[in-house]
Amino acid sequence: MNSSPAYPIEGGCDCRAVRYRVLGAPLFVHCCHCRWCQRESGSAFALNALFETERVECLGLEPELVATPSESGAGQQIARCPRCRVAVWSHYAGSGPLVKFLRVGTLDDPDLLPPDIHIFTSSKQPWFTLPPGAVAVPEYYDRTRFWPADSLARADLLAPRIKAYQKALWGDPDTLV
Repeated sequence: MNSSPAYPIEGGCDCRAVRYRVLGAPLFVHCCHCRWCQRESGSAFALNALFETERVECLGLEPELVATPSESGAGQQIARCPRCRVAVWSHYAGSGPLVKFLRVGTLDDPDLLPPDIHIFTSSKQPWFTLPPGAVAVPEYYDRTRFWPADSLARADLLAPRIKAYQKALWGDPDTLV
């Protein structure tokens, strides 16, 4: 992980109706080059910082959650400003509302959270050159190999809540046919 900025840090949408404050460091920062992220962002990649939801507090309007398809088929909820429609974060089906995939570009100072890893580089735009020394993988990755120890410990604390969320949503996987 890169050198840590002083927290809290803030961000929001273009019209400033949705504002948020980040209370601590992200679990990890992904620069995703998959075709779905390219389409959803309208750009060459999506840059998301993963945070436990309780580490991100809303200061303005609550964003509107918009159900959006995903390649997995499980979908995601994209949190958008109800006025200017800028996407500020996403909740993916696996962790639901417990983890925010914060759009780094919505930070007041997005330079504070550069990517820890570039993922799905097998589908990156051919004209985009990864920075020298960048950590990159062709598809997804094993977080135990790449995440720092403190982020893995935080994820372990979050895991029972995620499992309970998934069970409430989809039922007990051991009893599903």
